[in-house]
Amino acid sequence: MNTTLNVEEMSLAGLQFGHKKSKIHPKMKPFLYGIRNTIYIIDLQKTIPSFEAALAAVKKIAAEGKTIIFVGTKLPFKKITEETAIACGFPYATERWLGGTFTNFPVIKKRIEYFKDLEKKRDLGEFEKYTKKEQTMINKELKDLERKFGGIKNMDQIPGAIFMVDMEKDKLAVKEARENGVTVIGITDVNIDPSIADYPIIANDDSLSSVSYILDKVKTAILEGQEALAAAAVK
Repeated sequence: MNTTLNVEEMSLAGLQFGHKKSKIHPKMKPFLYGIRNTIYIIDLQKTIPSFEAALAAVKKIAAEGKTIIFVGTKLPFKKITEETAIACGFPYATERWLGGTFTNFPVIKKRIEYFKDLEKKRDLGEFEKYTKKEQTMINKELKDLERKFGGIKNMDQIPGAIFMVDMEKDKLAVKEARENGVTVIGITDVNIDPSIADYPIIANDDSLSSVSYILDKVKTAILEGQEALAAAAVK
């Protein structure tokens, strides 16, 4: 899949469907086409410039060797968010955003190191010396740590950017990113203030087809950036 955008493809993926009239942020009005069956319709011609800017940004960030963390904790989008991040070799948060991931990163990093140390000991069979009850407790702790830190266990520093699948549901992540100078890139539906993202993608954030289309484009842009970085390193 390439990063070229066209309205027909975007429309087929359902990027244009917003929310009901009662759920609209005033700053989104310039991006709207009209109302259909009480649902606001996004003007996809106006989405393209913001989408292209976001794709250019992720490509540049990847080409600079920086990391982007993907955040998508809404149930229908957990799997596709995780798969996209893994395909790019990037961290992700799909269970819930851990408060302090950015604002208190040294503490989070210590917990990650503890988690990785436990994993190493398990893999080396060091838990076999404990009783079955103790092993059960340790494995339970490992499972909990995996749920919390599994997606970020290889994140050794605050990333260069954060990609948000749902900026309303995970607004704490957006807040922490803004407070720590992390570039915010995210899908911005009609109920979201587009100014809270450095690179808003004006589109439907409730449909799997819409989110999948956007993530595919973002993944392609990132991989292109990584290829450019690799090529530059060879020269």
